[in-house]
Amino acid sequence: MLTCVFESLGRRIARHPRRTIGVWFVLTVLGFVLAVFGVNGQNLFDRLTTGAPNVPGSDSQVASRLLSDASLKGSQLTLVLDGVRADANGVAAAMTPVHKDLAAIPDVTTVIDPLVLPDGPANPAATPLLAADGKGFLVIVELKPDLGNEAKTTALNAVEQRLNRVPKDLADVAPGATGIVGGTSLIVDAIIGQVEKDLTTGEAIALPIALFVMVFVFGGFLAASMPMIGAIASIAGGLGALLGFSYLIDLDSSVVNIVTILGLGLSIDYGLLIVSRFREELHRLADDDGGGAGRRRRRGDAAVTTALLRTMSTAGRTVTFSALTVAISISGLLVFQPQILRAFGVAGVAVILIAVATALTLVPAMLTIFGRRLIRPGVISRIPGLRSILARTADVQSEEGIFSRLAGRVQRRPWWVLGGTLAVLGFLAIPLFHVELRNSTTELLPTGSIQRDYVQSLAHNYPAATSPAVIVVAQTSLAKATTWSGELAALDKVAAVDPPIPVGSDVMIGIRPATTDPGGAVARDVVRRVRYLDPGFPTWVTGQAAGQIDFTAALVARAPWAAGIVALATFVLLFLMTGSVVIPVKALVTNVLSLAASLGVLVWAFQDAHLSGLLAFVSTGGIETYVVALVIAFAFGLAMDYEVFLLSRIKELHDAGYSNDDAVRLGLQRSGRIITSAATIIVVVFTGFVFGKLLVIKEVGFSLAVAVLIDATIVRLLLVPATMTLLGRWNWWAPRFLRRIYERLAITH
Repeated sequence: MLTCVFESLGRRIARHPRRTIGVWFVLTVLGFVLAVFGVNGQNLFDRLTTGAPNVPGSDSQVASRLLSDASLKGSQLTLVLDGVRADANGVAAAMTPVHKDLAAIPDVTTVIDPLVLPDGPANPAATPLLAADGKGFLVIVELKPDLGNEAKTTALNAVEQRLNRVPKDLADVAPGATGIVGGTSLIVDAIIGQVEKDLTTGEAIALPIALFVMVFVFGGFLAASMPMIGAIASIAGGLGALLGFSYLIDLDSSVVNIVTILGLGLSIDYGLLIVSRFREELHRLADDDGGGAGRRRRRGDAAVTTALLRTMSTAGRTVTFSALTVAISISGLLVFQPQILRAFGVAGVAVILIAVATALTLVPAMLTIFGRRLIRPGVISRIPGLRSILARTADVQSEEGIFSRLAGRVQRRPWWVLGGTLAVLGFLAIPLFHVELRNSTTELLPTGSIQRDYVQSLAHNYPAATSPAVIVVAQTSLAKATTWSGELAALDKVAAVDPPIPVGSDVMIGIRPATTDPGGAVARDVVRRVRYLDPGFPTWVTGQAAGQIDFTAALVARAPWAAGIVALATFVLLFLMTGSVVIPVKALVTNVLSLAASLGVLVWAFQDAHLSGLLAFVSTGGIETYVVALVIAFAFGLAMDYEVFLLSRIKELHDAGYSNDDAVRLGLQRSGRIITSAATIIVVVFTGFVFGKLLVIKEVGFSLAVAVLIDATIVRLLLVPATMTLLGRWNWWAPRFLRRIYERLAITH
């Protein structure tokens, strides 16, 4: 039944290849146009959001919402001046026209700096606006609240331009004066702008190198270009789909890059498998009919059509099955409460569907068009120096080769290989035991970013002007809150407590822990101590540390459900594919070991900062909370991807009558080249995004590249053959009642 579906799809594509390509061309152009130019003047990147991830209904999210709802302030921009004393001669006179210009900008309500206060810098109220080192001051400009987007953007742009000119206005009285303009809107723009740059950088690095690798895999440019064309169509479709999702759900800025990475890698993987199997089948048919590789394709070439049908019923089935396992793994993110994880889940599944669609329609259409040309020796194979290399790297059909020999060695000493691989994976996983989870914001910006410098300058020189690390919203009177603040000040690890401030019908109390790290262990401990108190009235605690605690708790609470659903669905699918209950269990266990090792390397590289110099980042002292969830979901899906590639060939050989050991050995030979090639390409794709500058993208790209590398080498080439050899005929065991179910519902060629 399933085979007929894929053969039917193959026949339709074989009859209308140009129409299929034309449809995809239109969809690709439309996807890029919509993503770049958007609808009603808003493109995809204009619709992205950013900020610390939160959990709906959590203590920290409720506190943040109460503060936001009660706030009567409009948007602000702040100028941090350095190299100029506020009380220096001539500064007040030089700033007078600046005040007038800023106040004259439409929708500006207030302009505050130490010079506008009574008695100027000598006024005690000016202290938060004066630099701790005495060599600078702040200029804060606030807009009207509740402005429309267009009016707010216009006003912010005008304010920013005027503030940027202030150091020149002070050149006569303070020649060394410098300034940085910052604010929430500029921080958001900086993060989203960096996302767009990193996406371009990643694709510019990944696509050419991936094409180069595939030229050696296929021995020519023509075959190598087909998965790449499919990948480009997938990127366009994915970006267009993300634009559509942005009207239904909030999309964090990191969603675009990370989901694009996944779609690009999987699209190339699936296209690689389809093209490789087609060439294998066409080689066999060309040899049988004596046509050889040199015959030009005729319209309706029976060999080409037959090769395509066989490819669709075998590799097409494998690709679909693989995509389904990856989609199930990523859909586990939908179980969690945080909206950012649900956005990743929805967008990830959509991009996977687009990737498999290009592999099953666009790539086969191109195979039909070019037919026998794909099995001719390529132009580069005629270059003397490359001929011998391509003979080893191009996808040959020999039953014996490097992978079968490797499997043979593993099968001679399976216990030694099993022990060695488990020891290596365990060693790599050790750093995972001291992992710290973070919900960072501006720390994700690269070193040298203007907005990162702005935030660091405020924290270093204007601590009183920065928000406290821990904020309590109390539903009580100002008098009771003031009394309770004394109890808060007496808590261990609390350096200071700001005077309570009325916010609507509630009261806000700022707590400053004895640390400079707002998300570190000290701040988290203060949050727990505050939440433990019972002042006799409702309270909510927010801040970076509080958000981290709530986010982690939400992950832990739903993780068993997500893991259970993904494990059960994966088990069922692998059972329907193999008829075994042993193989699915083995696959789940080996994938967990591979994941633990990959996360251990991530912690060692980023949290412990061992690769900070090489990868050009500043460690936040932990790993982003949602990165861990994404890596587990995406890496597990990719591991199952390669598991399906390998098992489909082993199962095919086992069903053909080969013994267990021969099926494993020959299955690894037939699939090992594809798995290794696909893994190499996807590692290149992920590594391309490590060269971006946004820390969260670096973490995801690096961790997924490491996960694929570990899985495609240690796990797939060593651990799996060793375990399948040791299990022998037990690999294919299942209880009788399940065997009967398998016979009725089996997913077979």
